[in-house]
Amino acid sequence: MQIIEYEDKYLEDIRNLLVELEEHIISVDKDNLDQLHSEYREKMALLDLKDVREKNGKCYIAVENDKAIGLIMGIIPKYEEFDYLDYRCPKRGIVTELVVTKKVRSNGIGMKLLSKMEEYFKYSKCEYVLIDVFAYNEEAINFYSKNSYHPRMITNIKKI
Repeated sequence: MQIIEYEDKYLEDIRNLLVELEEHIISVDKDNLDQLHSEYREKMALLDLKDVREKNGKCYIAVENDKAIGLIMGIIPKYEEFDYLDYRCPKRGIVTELVVTKKVRSNGIGMKLLSKMEEYFKYSKCEYVLIDVFAYNEEAINFYSKNSYHPRMITNIKKI
């Protein structure tokens, strides 16, 4: 297994991985709000990759036998004009996607991908890494916790 920067020849694999991730999120969504829209497979990877290109980001993929078995995407967005009013605004990288195919999960691939993205963020002079994690995705919460991440913001929801 090797970790490389994204290449277009892996686009279909990336689409499959993102669908696998969304299906997992749907399976743990206790509110039943997530969905796999008919256009998700076609459009989501392209939207994510566009975000990576436009926001000084990277997409790394874990490849084995010429097939992508995992991916991580991260961006370094600029702050909005008035963010400084209530925030110190340290430079930060944001992990937008991280998925390893279920068949090879728990073999350290996710950690290697996360480490690679952290290296890029450090090289880019980021002070922090942010990762939004779906509250019901306990597997991911535990993974990030083991890698020294902790919650900073919590979103509450109530059906009315």
